[in-house]
Amino acid sequence: MNAKELFMNGEFIPADKGIISVRTHGFAYGTGCFEGIRGYWNEEEQQLYLFRLREHYERLLRSCKILSMSLPYSVEQLIEQSTELVRRNGQHEDVYLRPVAYKGDEIIGVKLHDLRDDYILTSEPLGNYVEITGLRCGVSSWRRIDDNAMPARAKICGSYVNAAFAKTEALQNGFDEAIMLTHEGNVSEGSAENIFLYTNGELVTPAPTENILLGITRDTVIKIAERELGIPTRERPVDRTELYLADEILLCGTGAQIAPVIAVDRRPVGSGKVGPVVRRLQELYFDIVRGKHPEYSAQWCTPVYKK
Repeated sequence: MNAKELFMNGEFIPADKGIISVRTHGFAYGTGCFEGIRGYWNEEEQQLYLFRLREHYERLLRSCKILSMSLPYSVEQLIEQSTELVRRNGQHEDVYLRPVAYKGDEIIGVKLHDLRDDYILTSEPLGNYVEITGLRCGVSSWRRIDDNAMPARAKICGSYVNAAFAKTEALQNGFDEAIMLTHEGNVSEGSAENIFLYTNGELVTPAPTENILLGITRDTVIKIAERELGIPTRERPVDRTELYLADEILLCGTGAQIAPVIAVDRRPVGSGKVGPVVRRLQELYFDIVRGKHPEYSAQWCTPVYKK
């Protein structure tokens, strides 16, 4: 942790002053939503690129709408706050930005309306969130939250307890990561990652109706697989046993990036090694996020430091 400042409720303040009360509604009840945004340092260009910043803030505002929240900032203002914060922190390394909107009133009682909406943005160094050279996954006994109970298409703070149950179970059972099913028994996603199977020459991924978060990295994989590799993606229900028969599998997300899966429930995926399609997608992804593909940089990579 090397951040000197953070942004809180309209101003940049020293990082150690970013404090909320223990009575805060968002802390007590999980009534908040957030984003995770990565920035990638390009050593050759001496530039830090924030990846798909606009799309992250558009999703944050959608999450706010679901939670009956309203922020006094436009997407453009949120983008400018982000680049300014990284510059103020003087960060010349891979970073992780976490904007959090939350109910700020200090009251007892569960509700979403007639409460103050507060906002914090932090920026910290971050390496790999999960292993990116080959994950061994287990199908979780914990089912994925349902849209009519805790909408998965919003990044709601309290909903990540569901992910924590699955992740801890996986680690304690000797796996690296969990794969969660819907209440109907279809594959949904990892504990905090979207999932793709490569089978029969195409990518297959659970549809939005399978209680997944509509991931920005997920969208990136779909686009670069089609444009760069000529591989189409099919969104459809996925059975559990399809995991055992897939040629290749990957998990993806802002935190996870692109992480190959080499075993599920102690069954090898394909040859039990990272496959050529996932390896190529991973290579493309890391080049793109560091601004090394000009055709994507203008659209997806926001430079922090002015030349």
